[in-house]
Amino acid sequence: MLPTFLNEILVHFLSFFPTIEHPASPPPLHFELRHLHATSSSARVVFQDVPPLATSMDMQLNRSFTVGTRHIRSYKAPSYESQWAARFRSMKFSQSQPLNWEPEIVPGPDVESRDTLLQLAKMSNNAYVNIGDPSWYELGDQWNNTYPFGWEPDEDGFRGQVYATPDNATVIVSIKGTSAGVLGGGGPTTKKDKLNDNLLFSCCCARVDWTWTTVCDCHRGGWKCDQECVENALIEESLFYYVGINLYNNLTYIYPDSKIWVIGHSLGGSLASLVGVTFGAPVVAFEAPGEKMAASRLHLPSAPSTQHITHVYHTADPIAMGTCNGVLSSCAIAGYAMESRCHLGKSIIYDTVSNSSWSVDVRTHGIVAVIEKILSNPWPPSVEIGREVPEAASEDDCIECYSWDFGTYPMQE
Repeated sequence: MLPTFLNEILVHFLSFFPTIEHPASPPPLHFELRHLHATSSSARVVFQDVPPLATSMDMQLNRSFTVGTRHIRSYKAPSYESQWAARFRSMKFSQSQPLNWEPEIVPGPDVESRDTLLQLAKMSNNAYVNIGDPSWYELGDQWNNTYPFGWEPDEDGFRGQVYATPDNATVIVSIKGTSAGVLGGGGPTTKKDKLNDNLLFSCCCARVDWTWTTVCDCHRGGWKCDQECVENALIEESLFYYVGINLYNNLTYIYPDSKIWVIGHSLGGSLASLVGVTFGAPVVAFEAPGEKMAASRLHLPSAPSTQHITHVYHTADPIAMGTCNGVLSSCAIAGYAMESRCHLGKSIIYDTVSNSSWSVDVRTHGIVAVIEKILSNPWPPSVEIGREVPEAASEDDCIECYSWDFGTYPMQE
């Protein structure tokens, strides 16, 4: 026991330090579908309002559910203009420009909750289908039906849906991923989905072998790729990343006081992450190809942390794992060069190969497999250690495209 005078000195000394108050856990949020969102062939973002519930059938289609939340720290650039200036300086002069990143504690999805991930996965699935489609997952009264985008039958661009809480305090953008072109079939968006996949996730313009028609002219023979060329190929305004930026800006105009989350599956998950790292928005991405290389090529300024971005995927999915590549791979046979493997933020990885005896198969990439075979039931390895989901971790030692030599190379005659 300390003498009385030492206790008094210690108390007096500690009184100079401010007390750190941790905010209470935020309450669960309730959302409803408000809009469908999409882009026209000219890259113009359009919205379609979803009418409020009107019939008894509508009421049956919207049963209630709850999404858990927790406080997370994110970082925002002072303005989009300052961030764009930093990107321009990096692209044109290879020079970094410091940004005064603003830390912010915001309510985000509770990614340690299995039920939260399940509900967000259902929302990600619903970005592929319209209301009333047999593949639609009902979310319930807590989520308002929002605007879908890009849902005209012949529309071939970026599409998805927007959810909002009844008080508009929080908005969720769900972005559609790649249509089923890898598995055959697909829809009107398949062509542009493939273009975006091959630009964002290939090492060098989807150059798999000499028989391939590349999506840009940056290959310089052998394993050489012109770095500036491949970066310039991502500046095209119709690239889905820029469409996502326009969508986000439009939503901040419609909902100026709302917190916005971004979610998606596959290509949609990678785009959600790129939008989230641009604006500091909370992100949950399912079975997304690695987007870290694309973020570097887009010269997105690096925030002090990207821990507001969470990836969820399993080990039997070769696309999310970055192993669906090579001339004889399922992806290459379908015309996709899915060569990236490194993710931003942190990843929750379900080891379905070791724990569920799944075979590595591109057919496990679909969001329905995640919903019905992984998230709908407790995950035994996590339950054994008192958790609901695997622990999220950063992919610190990830390497991709190691066979390629990126540099400045002249065009070949």
